[in-house]
Amino acid sequence: MSRLFGSVRARATLAATLVVAVALVAAGTAVLLSLRSNLLGEAGTQAERSARDVATSLAVGTRYPELNLDDDERPVQVVDEAGTLVAATEDLDRITGTGVDAVRPVHGTADDTDDGNPDDDDTDASLEAGEIGEPATVGDGTATIDGDTEDYRFVAVPVETRAGDRLTVYAGAPLSAEHGAVNTALTVMLIGFPLLLAVVAWVTWLVTRRALRPVEGIRREMAAITASEDLARRVPVPGTHDEVARLASTTNETLAALESSVERQRRFVADASHELRSPIASLRTQLEVAAAHPELLDLDGAVEDTVRLQRLAADLLLLARLDAGERPADGRVDLAALAREAAGGRAGVSVRVGDEGPVGVAGSRGQLGRVLANLLDNAQRHARSAVEVSVRRDGDAAVVAVADDGEGVPAADRERIFERFVRLDAARSRDDGGAGLGLAIARDVAVRHGGTLTVHDAPAGGALFELRLPGARA
Repeated sequence: MSRLFGSVRARATLAATLVVAVALVAAGTAVLLSLRSNLLGEAGTQAERSARDVATSLAVGTRYPELNLDDDERPVQVVDEAGTLVAATEDLDRITGTGVDAVRPVHGTADDTDDGNPDDDDTDASLEAGEIGEPATVGDGTATIDGDTEDYRFVAVPVETRAGDRLTVYAGAPLSAEHGAVNTALTVMLIGFPLLLAVVAWVTWLVTRRALRPVEGIRREMAAITASEDLARRVPVPGTHDEVARLASTTNETLAALESSVERQRRFVADASHELRSPIASLRTQLEVAAAHPELLDLDGAVEDTVRLQRLAADLLLLARLDAGERPADGRVDLAALAREAAGGRAGVSVRVGDEGPVGVAGSRGQLGRVLANLLDNAQRHARSAVEVSVRRDGDAAVVAVADDGEGVPAADRERIFERFVRLDAARSRDDGGAGLGLAIARDVAVRHGGTLTVHDAPAGGALFELRLPGARA
């Protein structure tokens, strides 16, 4: 059961069915209440009409025995001002809801000639008819007429006869039509609503299965990719141009980025192993020779290989931290002072700082110092005679430019030189050219600090490396 409702398809079907069920219950309740209200209003209108007919007869002087009260469906009571029943429907056995429980009138026989109604012989024909008051709904009750008991809605109409008697006419209209209509509607709802909910659940189940079919295809392909470890595979992209299609496209983009990252990592490990092999092999050879012939020990060469190995290990460690997403320290660094420090003691290197004074940026002093050192090492390696460093502000950015007067960098290689373990001069020895990590480290550090590192043509004809970083807030 938990596995069934753990699927999106089952939850969507359940949610849709519950929403429709709540809507149907609310709508059905509103319909039943509206239907009942309308039917009760209709019954009240019928009861008022019956009461007005009797009140009209009383108002014009009709005697109690002569009132037309023989309707078997509408109970009528006529009550005087003292609350005495003076007329009622024939065969009325019991009544509730009018406030008058009597069913046998005090004046109800044809032999009574002085029953409170004016006699035609004793009444002046010029007397005007009495007045009929505003009707009022009394409420619901029951009445038994000739042995049949039903529910009724009662209405009271006050009337004053032309003889001055104040009477109240109670008349009822049956509620059987209201009960029948409400019960019929309720029966239809109790039968129809479950069928409608079953249809909604079935349709939702089919629609969600069709909608989630591409998702299942994506899941199966991702499982196959995980099992085969083949990152070159891609998940199918449906042609629906909806959220599922965008999910598939994003998944493929993620797979492509992951494939590129893994491939880059593999190349990095292979290149690092290759670069480490050379100084380790050289150092081992020197140590083995020294072990057999101490007098042949090349101490300077061993120290040089050790230093080179140490620098390469430091570069690899820094690149590993950058790849791991290490955030630079949140400090304030003066690029002008850092440039002077990096250029100190280097022959043929001049530093020029703009008139703005200190040029501050936010970041890691150690990493930014490493960037400037790598740029200066690269410039000195390729310069003929001089290297110039300039530091300035450019709007909200801080710019450091390192220019040399060497041969420059061909336009086709200006992005390639920032790749790891890349050397443009294949004939250059490893000892002179380094491992090809300096510019890659410099660009990675610049990007981690929210900046850029690009290469252009220098005014003197060589290469101009431009480091642009966001300026620090005061």
